[in-house]
Amino acid sequence: MVTTHNLGFPRIGRNRELKFALEKYWKGALSEQALLEIAAALRAQHWQAQAALDWIPVGDFSLYDHVLDTSFMLGNIPSRVSTLPGDEIDSYFRVARGRSVSDNAACSCVNAGEMTKWFDTNYHYIVPEFDKNTRFSLHAGHLLEQIQQAKQLNYQIKPVILGPVTYLWLGKSKDGSDKLALLDDLLSVYAQLLHELKNADIQWVQIDEPVLVMELTQEWKHALRQAYYQLQAASPNLLLTTYFGQLQDNLQLACELPVSGLHLDTTTAYDEVAKVIDWLPSHKILSLGVVNGRNIWKTDLTKTLDWLEPIHARLQDRLWLAPSCSLLHVPVDLDSEQKLDVEIRSWLAFAVQKLGEIELLANALDHGRDSVAAALWENSAAVISRKQSKRVHQAAVKGRVLEIDDAMGARQSPYHQRTIVQRKKFQLPPFPTTTIGSFPQTQEIRQTRRDFREGRLSESAYHQAMRKEIEICVHEQEALGLDVLVHGEPERNDMVEYFGEQLAGYVFTQLGWVQSYGSRCVKPPIIYGDVLHSQAITTEWIQYAQSLTSKPMKGMLTGPVTMLNWSFVRDDQLRADTCMQLALAIRDEVLALEKAGISIIQIDEAALREGLPLRKSQWSDYLDWAIRAFRVTANGVSDATQIHTHMCYSEFNDIMAAIARMDADVITIETSRSDMELLDAFDQFHYPNEIGPGVYDIHSPNIPSIDSIIELMEKAAQRIPAERLWVNPDCGLKTRNWDEVKPALRNMIAASRHLSTHLSAARTG
Repeated sequence: MVTTHNLGFPRIGRNRELKFALEKYWKGALSEQALLEIAAALRAQHWQAQAALDWIPVGDFSLYDHVLDTSFMLGNIPSRVSTLPGDEIDSYFRVARGRSVSDNAACSCVNAGEMTKWFDTNYHYIVPEFDKNTRFSLHAGHLLEQIQQAKQLNYQIKPVILGPVTYLWLGKSKDGSDKLALLDDLLSVYAQLLHELKNADIQWVQIDEPVLVMELTQEWKHALRQAYYQLQAASPNLLLTTYFGQLQDNLQLACELPVSGLHLDTTTAYDEVAKVIDWLPSHKILSLGVVNGRNIWKTDLTKTLDWLEPIHARLQDRLWLAPSCSLLHVPVDLDSEQKLDVEIRSWLAFAVQKLGEIELLANALDHGRDSVAAALWENSAAVISRKQSKRVHQAAVKGRVLEIDDAMGARQSPYHQRTIVQRKKFQLPPFPTTTIGSFPQTQEIRQTRRDFREGRLSESAYHQAMRKEIEICVHEQEALGLDVLVHGEPERNDMVEYFGEQLAGYVFTQLGWVQSYGSRCVKPPIIYGDVLHSQAITTEWIQYAQSLTSKPMKGMLTGPVTMLNWSFVRDDQLRADTCMQLALAIRDEVLALEKAGISIIQIDEAALREGLPLRKSQWSDYLDWAIRAFRVTANGVSDATQIHTHMCYSEFNDIMAAIARMDADVITIETSRSDMELLDAFDQFHYPNEIGPGVYDIHSPNIPSIDSIIELMEKAAQRIPAERLWVNPDCGLKTRNWDEVKPALRNMIAASRHLSTHLSAARTG
């Protein structure tokens, strides 16, 4: 019989119950006990949704981030937090967001932990911090409580823990010391944890080591061998879990490690299945991730059974089936979508439906295809419908992509000539100040959009309300003294969804929420067909904002690579082809803004880094087409039009040369949480254009001091000529409130004026 299991379930709840509970708790409107009760209720609901599986994951739930949970379980709490008063949950949220509910609102508190992308996904984790004095200790109470809760509900459970080597790999040494020097101490704590789980009558533990799909040095490969040979004695059965990529040169290592089973993501490593079966010792189980845990298309179950049946005949009871990775990356339940286009809905599967696909495959393998014939027929009909739908393919769009040439990706003049024209035109002061685009999305703004969307507000009334919000935003920026203004984006629900709603080839859900970090959820649009721009999207709003001020107004757009990486993307053509369609669509919007008199245009590429293949040997192909797409989008403008781009919350040091090839006039980039660590890249690489390193962390409620901003910018000026530096937050301000935004920007502007007075290398006109 085939064994079924899951690697992880979405945490947020069908209706984002976790998000709303967290935000109430942070505001002081919900007690800690009430928050924990909501968390327990959500876990019970999630386990019930997985009840048909043979093994249900426990420990995949988190109040904020599972990597941060691991740090606390291992006693690895930064000293800036561990010495402060308060209980564990206070410390937890101080690391997560810089403040706990017990902290005084006027207190600047502590720096939150650095946040970056989880491998090549849009999920953000809190980076573990290490130094040569780091010591670990076990604090497994929360995991054991979840295990006890699940047992009381009579579920057959499989605890999920992050593997020790991946944990070290994901963290950062704050003093330059060798992270692997901490392995022995770390393994002793993991051994204690596994011993406690064994004493709790746990039969199987899922131990995630996605580092196995990365390019590893011999030292890291040795660390994996050391870890699992040392842990095997005291452990329950370990299921070593990999996902997001191929094992390649780590395949033999993964098969030979002394664990009881291995999980392989067949959506990315299908070609390795046969080799793994040959290499894997006969006493080990093989778990195959046969349903894509990162996208929303139905699995072609007949095609999957065609290659699974011979494997099942060979492995028999040694075969386990699961999604490719945790279902954290997809929405909870398609049944919640009552207004979605019926035909497109038939092509989709969310978390609950994906588990149904696993169950159906197992039944077909155990009892024959006839036992599930009706379900297989329905699945095949949906797969064929999608392949044959005339809504998917547009000949005109494909033809336009074929006409793209090198000239479309080139500016009229190089940067050093353009900047002379732009500086003369804009007459900006040294260290010009701006923001990344969005301003606080108040409850009133959200309600206005909701009323318009649901037909309770006329189009004219909606436009009047949005214009009023733009007026408020422009007035506040002028009062603060910002140099380059934005319209604040009150009309936008999400930087990707807003644009996708107005492009052909996209479809949208009502409740298809996915966790990005903490309480931040996004609703990724679905690219189901060829993408086409048919009318101007932003021109009306930006033109109106510009009419309210004599200062430069930035037009705000989302770039093609981010539109791609933050959507659920069609899997029936190359991602590069879809990206080029998006590039042409956004290019049309760039040119419409320029024609309307907007001379500064920001094209955000926040997701450029996360699209990189996990192995560096495969980076060049991705970067070539991704940067080409950006250049096609941006470079149809005149020299006098200044192109900005923005990137955030990823590691950029190792792709700065590629970023320079984008040839944006100004890049704004996150650096505040990492204490300007990004700027180390400029010790070796001389960035040629202008740059605005983010000087304060907008994901924390803390208000930065003038001195802290000056200190960060002085670090920047040591690497980048001061005349090419801008001053800005590290991301958009939509998640903050005006009481936080205004003093923060006031301090930012004051720091800029101080720098302009005291740093001798001023901007030249």
